[in-house]
Amino acid sequence: MSELENRQTADGKRVTWNQSSTFIAGRWSSGDEIPVMNKFTGELLGTVGETGEVGLDQAVQAAWMSFRNHLLTPFQRYQILLAMSDWIRDHEQELVQLLIAEVGKTYKDTKVEVNRAYHTFVLSAEEAKRIGGEVLPVSAIPGAESKMGFSMRVPKGVVAAITPFNYPFLLAAHKIAPAIAAGNAIVIKPAPNTPFSTAQMVQGLQACGLPENHVQLVQGGAVTGSALLHHPDIRMYTFTGSALIGERVKTETGLRPVLLELGNSSPNIVCADADLNKAARLCGQRAFTAAGQACISVQRILVDTACWSEFVPKLVEVVDSLKVGNPYDPDTDVGPMISEREAIRAENWVAEAVSAGAQVLLGNRREKSFFYPTLLTGVDLEQRICREEVFAPVAVLIPFQTLDEAIKIANNTPYGLHAAVFTRSMENIIKAWNELEYGGVIVNDTSTFRSDLAPYGGVKRSGLGKEGPKYAIEAMTDVRVLIIDRI
Repeated sequence: MSELENRQTADGKRVTWNQSSTFIAGRWSSGDEIPVMNKFTGELLGTVGETGEVGLDQAVQAAWMSFRNHLLTPFQRYQILLAMSDWIRDHEQELVQLLIAEVGKTYKDTKVEVNRAYHTFVLSAEEAKRIGGEVLPVSAIPGAESKMGFSMRVPKGVVAAITPFNYPFLLAAHKIAPAIAAGNAIVIKPAPNTPFSTAQMVQGLQACGLPENHVQLVQGGAVTGSALLHHPDIRMYTFTGSALIGERVKTETGLRPVLLELGNSSPNIVCADADLNKAARLCGQRAFTAAGQACISVQRILVDTACWSEFVPKLVEVVDSLKVGNPYDPDTDVGPMISEREAIRAENWVAEAVSAGAQVLLGNRREKSFFYPTLLTGVDLEQRICREEVFAPVAVLIPFQTLDEAIKIANNTPYGLHAAVFTRSMENIIKAWNELEYGGVIVNDTSTFRSDLAPYGGVKRSGLGKEGPKYAIEAMTDVRVLIIDRI
């Protein structure tokens, strides 16, 4: 890597990253079409170029050549991925500082993101040695008594990944690490406003022994994204982002398989028998992690009327104590949103709810790209702030009288990624697990909990398929069958 940039962060520290943010066919390059800003200071971090159709084709062809010329054994994949996990640990502080600048996420939240990326590479390394097949009992069918059947999983070839701005390093890990573990090459396009952390990951993988062209890094917005979706030589797509763009990915990629991790309007149900102190603390904190810009963020807090008067003041106290400000400060809880435009959008959504009768318990204050933690009650359940994904530091309090009513309200959304229930009752737990229309139900923690080794994915407009290294590897491989006649 020849071009490195040193930049001053808001706390006086220096952070270094690869300013040459595009890697295609063995060559690092940069561009100046798209400015990338420090989300807290507003200063220019750097620029990236729009890869476009021609560059994208070069990237895909280079990935295919690397895939065909470097058929990594499972143990080689394991070694590379495990080495990459160590690389992340060795570069933790540099990555944290870069991500704070690139995303605006707080020091606390960014430390968690980097640590989870470390574990994602460890888990993917372990899964690389577990990819197998099965013996098929084909002789059980009359007329096939002399035959034996076997199956194995084989890599698809070249897969494409598109990642969003909110967790750019972690979600790149959830695309790249399983793809390599499965034996594939990959072309990845990060969000244009958070491109540099993915470039650091590619740099690290090359330092850890991955064949140079096994990962191709393209940059840009709609032009490059469209070229990626329509390229005929991509075998499979994995995407994390909005339902609107996810629908486009599914539509424009034709018959090729897609893995889609999309939005949510996460309900968190607080039953009267719950540990109310714990529920208030966790809901109050996790609704505003990453400034609410997470697909499983606590958005709807459904509270039993029997404990409403006790729970709500506890929740307000927790939220009111959150520190908003400089994301470089280790004590800060809530930093800026990704842009002032998004903060204005959140402000407008709240204003729309208030004009329809909602009451503001806390917050509803904007300063440039900061939107202060906001709690609403009395919201019309058909308002988009209840049914759609707000993706901002806003949570809505909704009363209920029975668990049946709470589940009905929770399911009243086009989405279905994660839901949560706070209760001590096993009967309530089983009922929620059976009836909540979500890919995951979390008990006595919030909807924001995600285990990076567990299957993760939603239903309805929240996506298709499951992530988590083991499950992503299944999506990124094909089953190949062998039938042998013994006579």
